[in-house]
Amino acid sequence: MSLKLKIISGSTRPGRVGPTIAKWAASAAEAHGGFEVESIDLADINLPLLDEPAHPAAQQYTHDHTKRWSSIVADADAFLFLTPEYDYFTPASLVNAVQVLYREWNYKPAGIISYGGISGGLRASQTLRELLGNVNVMALPQVVPVPFFPEFINDESVFTPNDKMSEGTTQLLGELTKWATALKTMRG
Repeated sequence: MSLKLKIISGSTRPGRVGPTIAKWAASAAEAHGGFEVESIDLADINLPLLDEPAHPAAQQYTHDHTKRWSSIVADADAFLFLTPEYDYFTPASLVNAVQVLYREWNYKPAGIISYGGISGGLRASQTLRELLGNVNVMALPQVVPVPFFPEFINDESVFTPNDKMSEGTTQLLGELTKWATALKTMRG
């Protein structure tokens, strides 16, 4: 059974580092071998703020950007979110991306790699886990925090994690594989 993992970079701000960390996360996921891996950058999706006239549960989308986003999310078996911490919270771009859909998220697991200052984005990961639970996603408790993230990005914009981040990501991918396998049967 082939499992599809979507790695979603949650920040859309200019100068963001999410895609840099996502590139490393995609390499780690491919090396893990449990998934077909696809990286998604929310800046490329370009979702306006809740602009659909019908409730997301109805899946009556009128805009091409929402239809495209729906297709991407519906196609996944699992998610790995990369979230920075903005003012102790998940970025609005990521909150909007979750809230614009509903059924497409159901019965799928999600892991989180968070980044920020001293907390490594853990406060943002907690708010994101709560939001994901509200759309029927199994948000895993194992979060990989990246504190003081600029220290791990070199002059060529390559993210190099420390051993604990690598170990945590390997464990998180293992848990995602287990949950994705089990939950896929619920969606069948």
